[in-house]
Amino acid sequence: MTEELPSGVNIMWDPAARKDFEDVLAKIPGFLRDIARKKVSQKAEKCASDENRRFVSLKDVVDAFFCETPFGFHGPMKTDMETLGIDYQKYGYSK
Repeated sequence: MTEELPSGVNIMWDPAARKDFEDVLAKIPGFLRDIARKKVSQKAEKCASDENRRFVSLKDVVDAFFCETPFGFHGPMKTDMETLGIDYQKYGYSK
């Protein structure tokens, strides 16, 4: 049985994951960027918390972008990730 993180524990971000998160956000049109930042960051932190980890990893970031981005925009998002050198395929997402 895994132990749950105590409530109120702050989730930290791996610096490389934070950089990749910010780089992908920079590719999003400005009028959508703030809402994307909020939704994706919350989802990434929830992914880490759900797995009882104190740090957001690149996998959490990739999972959050795929979850929070409408399906019709996955193609451009994948292209942006490829341009940035983010290998989303190693986390189970198809090309």
